[in-house]
Amino acid sequence: MDILSRAESLEPYIIERRRFYHSCPELAGHEIETTTAIAEDLRAMGIEPRFFNNIHGLTAEIRGEKPGKTVILRADIDALNIKEQTGLPFASRNGCMHACGHDCHIAMQLGAARILNEMRSELNGTIRLLFQPAEEGGYGARDAIKEGALDGADVIYGTHVWGTVRAPLIDITPGFRMAASNRFRLTIHGITAHGSAPHLGADAITAACTIVSSLQLLVTRFNCATDPLVLTIGKINGGTQYNVIPDLVEIEGTVRHFRTDCSIEEEMRRIIGGVAEALKVTWELDYIYLNYPVNNCCDEVTGICRKAAESLFGGDVFAHMPTLMSSEDFSWYLREIPGVFTYIGSSNPEKGITGTNHQNTYDVDEDILKRGTALAVQFAYDYLNT
Repeated sequence: MDILSRAESLEPYIIERRRFYHSCPELAGHEIETTTAIAEDLRAMGIEPRFFNNIHGLTAEIRGEKPGKTVILRADIDALNIKEQTGLPFASRNGCMHACGHDCHIAMQLGAARILNEMRSELNGTIRLLFQPAEEGGYGARDAIKEGALDGADVIYGTHVWGTVRAPLIDITPGFRMAASNRFRLTIHGITAHGSAPHLGADAITAACTIVSSLQLLVTRFNCATDPLVLTIGKINGGTQYNVIPDLVEIEGTVRHFRTDCSIEEEMRRIIGGVAEALKVTWELDYIYLNYPVNNCCDEVTGICRKAAESLFGGDVFAHMPTLMSSEDFSWYLREIPGVFTYIGSSNPEKGITGTNHQNTYDVDEDILKRGTALAVQFAYDYLNT
């Protein structure tokens, strides 16, 4: 089968499904109707879905006529708590928005499912379609693994439409692509006192301010300058009265990096502990490892994907997008099995499409959708038949 030609013939279907899912987004952990609609779309193709037990989302398998390995194609399905301002005729009106392109991921994967289902006789192995919930929540992939999404699989493919890359270019760069994402909550306990007599208390706010500034030393003085690291404090809450030394301050923040050990957490605890001891306060740190780095570290799988893209679109299709400090829970899959993560450019200034992911005006050049479908199919076919 000419995969690209078949994807082009399915373009009206892929665009129609993208617009449908765009119009009715659901937040992480609440993808009830989205899951139901995907299941109906699959059943219409003769593909039977398998629902997860404890989370939304589903998997479905397309078995080739010949035995072989198992390839997973993953599409995330949740939306963001953003009020859409695109003005599109199919814009969401429920206060949520597919502002990160997951509506496109669903539609491209449904297009791929149709083509692969027609190619059963040509497949040496099995295609597992994974429609994953709660990527934006940072826990969907981890929960899908617990539900057996990866069981028996040999490789996984993921893609993301991306607003800083021009359509129709595609990034399939080896190595690190996105950073690890850690979240922390720090609670500081002091002793209350009147604002006129701070020596009688232990000032939690002063301790918090000192800790916030001291933690940046981790980035500027205790970290190699060639090792990317971002530490951001996004929330501070403390105090009840303007003239009272407070006894409690809560701080929340995020750390982004490319390490696979616990050294950043250990350094944070060392710095916090030193400041707290000096200022006579106590503290508790809850450090949460949300996502790990997304790393296209399997040269064989990355190479198959690049050859698939070149065979479809030619050598001029490739873009190189710089490594991002944002994160993706696709990284959980890559800790378990080999895989590859790609980006499909979605911006087109000539069409007025210039917004990027997580903006309330984000839109995509829909011409890319059929290409995303074709690439997923070609990769799966090439991997199984290589």
